[in-house]
Amino acid sequence: MSLSSHTTKPDHATDDASSPQQLSPSRRDLLRRGAVAAGAAAVAWQPHRAQAQEPAPVAAMRSPNRVLTFAAAGEPELPPLEVIALNRIAFGPRPGDLASLMALGATSEARLQAYVEQQLNPAAIDDGACDALIAAQGFTTLGKSRQQLWADHVIKDKVSWDERMQPARETRAATFLRALHSKRQLVEVLAEFWHNHFNVYGWDSWSAGAWVHYDRDVLRGNLLGNFRTMLGDVAKSAAMLYYLDNVSNTSAGPNENYARELFELHTLGAEHYFGVASTVGPGGGYLHPAPKGPDGKPLQYVDEDIYSATQCFTGWRIHKDTGEFVFEDAVHAKYSKIVLDQNIPSGSGQQDGEQVLDLLANHPSTARYICRRLCRRLIADDPPETVVQAAADVFYAQRAAPDQLKQVVRTILLSSEFATIWGQKIKRPFDFTASLLRAANANFAWSDSFNWRYEAMGQAMFSWRPPDGYPDRKENWSSTMPMLQRWRACNWLLDGWKMGGDGADKDNPRIDCRGQMPATITTPVEIADYWIDRLLGRPMPAIERQAIIDFMAAGRNPTSSLTDKQIDEQLRLMVGLIFNAPSFQWR
Repeated sequence: MSLSSHTTKPDHATDDASSPQQLSPSRRDLLRRGAVAAGAAAVAWQPHRAQAQEPAPVAAMRSPNRVLTFAAAGEPELPPLEVIALNRIAFGPRPGDLASLMALGATSEARLQAYVEQQLNPAAIDDGACDALIAAQGFTTLGKSRQQLWADHVIKDKVSWDERMQPARETRAATFLRALHSKRQLVEVLAEFWHNHFNVYGWDSWSAGAWVHYDRDVLRGNLLGNFRTMLGDVAKSAAMLYYLDNVSNTSAGPNENYARELFELHTLGAEHYFGVASTVGPGGGYLHPAPKGPDGKPLQYVDEDIYSATQCFTGWRIHKDTGEFVFEDAVHAKYSKIVLDQNIPSGSGQQDGEQVLDLLANHPSTARYICRRLCRRLIADDPPETVVQAAADVFYAQRAAPDQLKQVVRTILLSSEFATIWGQKIKRPFDFTASLLRAANANFAWSDSFNWRYEAMGQAMFSWRPPDGYPDRKENWSSTMPMLQRWRACNWLLDGWKMGGDGADKDNPRIDCRGQMPATITTPVEIADYWIDRLLGRPMPAIERQAIIDFMAAGRNPTSSLTDKQIDEQLRLMVGLIFNAPSFQWR
């Protein structure tokens, strides 16, 4: 059994319809080309042969005169290490970020090491500008304590649904703003990872009102700290206790939802599930059937471990008047239990559950599972075992260290695999949107209209209902519909006036493409190359670059200057094509 069993693979539909030949490629044709090509490793292009008596037209991207085929093998060219770093340690570069990174050392390796150390010490990074921007939004819940959140948004007399949802809504908006503007980019990347790992649906009546606490104190407060501490904070949070029903877990009516996901998703992982059965030894005692490690402890878990752990967590509760964690001894299973061959004696009370968390957080298989997921997020869908094991060794050796997770992340980011693997992941919708807005230097303002278009891409914030979190493999995000929705969202975002929120002045664009380009750049080739370098920080493959030039030229000589009107007609849409090209999707 593997985590992939929680998701279904999308159908990879193709569109074989042809468009009639026209003087300039239509946006629909370009959409089809870019969306399909995002999952391709290579594209072959056969140009149209024009008749001698007329100028050579630009063929429609899916016309019979321009044929697309996809190679079965091959990967995009490895970008500079600095570009890799800014697309994985951050949500893509903002203007000036690449130059700042280049100034951190004399070699790429030195720059990466300096950048990693900078990002691993977020308290030393001045993030005042981002803090001021968030403060200017008028949010009222982000600074509230857990007790205040509970009193104001969960149990207050006649609390409205809008008030109950307010902490989750404000956390969602602040998350986007930090992803775009915070200089502490690694914190934002890891916050998204841990929200996905310890997934909770954030929009029900118990979790939403205390969501600021779950985001700020439970996950962000521990993401560079100790995993056992984080695991305990998650287990005792109102969000997780209600989401996985442990608040209703009693000795008389056990509910195994939390215990099962604790093993399968939070710690050992489904990859370390041995099976249903347990066995009885020669003397009648319990005999764990899974293979043992050098210490004699089982390397995998069985259902009997989950059943016993369920009893260990009976009585773990949230005080309904305060929102604090409490232990209710009256409903706790007081007999002895055995979990992973470890005897948990009777009469231990709350410590029963604490011992289970200790066992799992300090288990070598947990180290491998957590590190595999981190490597999958930061390097590749199927990360090499070498980097997984190197990170797991640090995780296990430093399991008591207060900065255990910082050491693990450092090991991954400074590995040779991080520096030499590219094109084995594509951006999920959050990555894509954040990197687009950062690269465009957008003056972003949150609005319901923006959220409506963002959510259509399939990764609505805090909204994945199953406990396994959003899928993190490229096949889940590269089929036709997810790519189509990226095009739609990008087109809406590049109608710049809409970036100001509902009712914004349409004459005050928030993504000002023309204003960000030097006036001396006037030919299609110059314009395309300027924006390719500006948005990607590296050259495009020839086939992708040519499509951008062709669109900007619109049938004209690509090396001749365009008029202001001609530039204005094409520029915004051309920038959108770059955002939707395969090169912008890789990470």
